[in-house]
Amino acid sequence: MGVFPYDFEITSPVSPVRLFNALVVEADKVFPKAAPQAIKSVEIQGDGGPGTIIKINFAEGLPYQYVKHQVDAVDKASFSYNYSVIEGGPLGVKLEKISYENKFVAAGDGGTVCKSSMKFYTIGDCVFTEEDIKAFIQSTEVLYKGVEAYLLANPDVCN
Repeated sequence: MGVFPYDFEITSPVSPVRLFNALVVEADKVFPKAAPQAIKSVEIQGDGGPGTIIKINFAEGLPYQYVKHQVDAVDKASFSYNYSVIEGGPLGVKLEKISYENKFVAAGDGGTVCKSSMKFYTIGDCVFTEEDIKAFIQSTEVLYKGVEAYLLANPDVCN
C-alpha cells in the first residue's frame, strides 16, 4: 500500500459557522437541496461524533452509486472535521481508503478558507497520480460550490 498526501484550500464568501453547519452538522438536509442533480439522499448512522457512518447516495447517471464516510473526529468549537471514505465511490481498483482533515478558518472578509489535508491509500503498488488527485478534487469542489451557492441564496439556513 502506498500513501499519497495532498493539501489544498478553497475559499468562500460564506462564514465558517454556516459552511461547517452545512457541510458537517446538517449535511443530510443540505446536500440533497444544494446539489439535487448529484445527491439523492444522505443517511446517518450515529450521533455525528467519531464512529458515525454517513452514506451519501448519488443521483442516477453518475459514476458512483454511493459513498460511505466514517467520522474520525469533529470539533464544533474549532470548525474542524476529520473523516475517512471507507466504502463505495472511488474505492476499489486503485484506492483502499481516503482520509481527510478539514478546518474551516475565518477569512479577513468574513468568509472562509477551508484547509483540507487528504491522504489517498492505494491498493498494492498502485500509483495515484497528480491527475487522479486533481480529478477527485474537482468533484469535491463541485459539491462545495453547490453548498456555497445554496447558502448564499438562502441566508437563513445553517446559522
